[in-house]
Amino acid sequence: MDPLTPEARSANMRAVRRTNTAPEMVVRRLLHSAGYRYRLHAKDLPGSPDIVFPGRKQVIFVHGCFWHGHGCRAGRPPQTRQDYWLPKIARNQERDAAAVDALSQSGWRSMLIWQCEISPGDLLMQQIEDFLGPVSGARILPTCDI
Repeated sequence: MDPLTPEARSANMRAVRRTNTAPEMVVRRLLHSAGYRYRLHAKDLPGSPDIVFPGRKQVIFVHGCFWHGHGCRAGRPPQTRQDYWLPKIARNQERDAAAVDALSQSGWRSMLIWQCEISPGDLLMQQIEDFLGPVSGARILPTCDI
């Protein structure tokens, strides 16, 4: 049984953001501190990837476990209103797969990072570096001797 009233649950769900989520912000900070530069939420690409590396033709999706139906503990569907939630999560999964397939058909490589995979440590950064390759485009700015 849901401990919240239907009105409170509705308000709670409306507060969930689509972009700039906490897991996405963690990944973005990690990438930026490592020297990677990227674009955000490219609406012109299938699935509007969260993080886009146009020069590399690579994208990163940061998925919430609940909303995208991950098999982990946080990704379990709710026990109430399963007639609503199960089809909704299944549609999200179908849309995710179609977006990755369309990107692949266009020559883009995709990486998926689940919310539950974001934890302190170097494992996630190593996986990202394995996917993206070395940081490129580092520029040394000339100094001015006045």
